[in-house]
Amino acid sequence: MITVMNLQARRFVAALFLGSIALALIGCSGSSRVRKPAELIPVTNQFEMVPVWTTNIGSSEGFNFHSAVAGDAIYAASNGGAVTKIDLATGKKIWEASVPERLAIGPGSDGRITVVVGIKGTVYAFDDTGKPLWNINIASEVLSEPVVSGGVVIVRTLDNRFLGLDAQTGTRRWIYQRPQSALSLRVGYGMLTLNNEVVVTGFSAGRFGMIAIANGGLVWETPISFPKGFSEIERLNDVTAQPSIEGDIVCAVSYQGRIGCAQVRTGNLLWYKDFSSYTGTAQSAELVFSANEKSQISAFATKDGTPVWENTKLTYRDVGESLAIGKVILMGDVEGYVHTLSQSNGDYVSRFRHDSSPISVAPIAVGGLILIQSQGGKLAAYSPK
Repeated sequence: MITVMNLQARRFVAALFLGSIALALIGCSGSSRVRKPAELIPVTNQFEMVPVWTTNIGSSEGFNFHSAVAGDAIYAASNGGAVTKIDLATGKKIWEASVPERLAIGPGSDGRITVVVGIKGTVYAFDDTGKPLWNINIASEVLSEPVVSGGVVIVRTLDNRFLGLDAQTGTRRWIYQRPQSALSLRVGYGMLTLNNEVVVTGFSAGRFGMIAIANGGLVWETPISFPKGFSEIERLNDVTAQPSIEGDIVCAVSYQGRIGCAQVRTGNLLWYKDFSSYTGTAQSAELVFSANEKSQISAFATKDGTPVWENTKLTYRDVGESLAIGKVILMGDVEGYVHTLSQSNGDYVSRFRHDSSPISVAPIAVGGLILIQSQGGKLAAYSPK
């Protein structure tokens, strides 16, 4: 299997694929046009995000490091190998551990066991005092955050294997092997757990599905899009970002493919629309939201895919994953701004600057707080007022 180099989970597609095509066109036409981020328009904030606490968890150095919330704590990691447990209410570090190698992904945790994976393929587990519990080398590169759920640690490797490890001992319980594609994106694939029973995730070649946590069995698999075009790059349409679930509907989006929604229990596809994204979907009860490769945000009706609105004011600002909460959606951008849009019409509701480094991962809503994490390592909790 050939994989495409991971420059930065939010920029690599434009820089590598679209960029290479653009350079070819420039060479033929003599044009010197480049991607220019949209200028920020003035915004009158309808509410303010008041800082509650701020801490530094260490840089992710261009990778997408998600933190994990479990109970009354948040678990974070840095590219340098630090693993940290932080009190959710105060932002104080409860413990900090480290591994003897660099990390390319954030941690997985259920509040009892916290797991990270090093760049050499070693899985490290810690108990909830920060004490090392076990480690095991799985002989493969891992770019997807591990999942800890139902007493099982699920690790997804770059060569399309899913490993189910016993959370207490690291012993392998099961393995699920996916077919390999001729060419796939070299990025992390998001995994979403449901009721400690299944993992919902995307696959290469425009598919997404559900895997049983207990035994690694495939519950269902649904194609949302199909490869098209002549070259292997044109035919890339992996579902890399974490799908979203609201009620009994799950939605996903593929790169160079489609966005669509299906029934959670069966995987039966309800609808799909041509769309391309690598930042995933966010859902409310009635709408599903996604940003395309140009950072233009669209909303579709969850029940049938009817387009509702499109916001182009953030074009080429490399917006990250989004969070839908209440009546708004939130997302960060490459300059560290956090943008809040109305779910009903896509209009600006507020904007503030969290940091000067990119925000690529989705904000987290928990306990009345909004958690924002930048690639530079700033993690902060805000209270909407």
